[in-house]
Amino acid sequence: MDRKELENKVIELVAVSYNRDASELSTETNFKEELKGASVQMVALVAEIENELDATITLQDAAACTTIGDLVNLVEEEM
Repeated sequence: MDRKELENKVIELVAVSYNRDASELSTETNFKEELKGASVQMVALVAEIENELDATITLQDAAACTTIGDLVNLVEEEM
């Protein structure tokens, strides 16, 4: 999977976990400022990433990500 495909897949997973339209999201989307999600949504997102992308990331590392792009970088390192 190339970088662009990975970005699109992570955006898709974020959209599902945060109940948003993927077209509204980008790698620049800020989790705290724009998505304002509850921790349970991040837990669901981490589980989906592990299931869909076979990348093991910790909830703590994922929660430390400021933007979707930061999360993509984290997932890419673990693949």
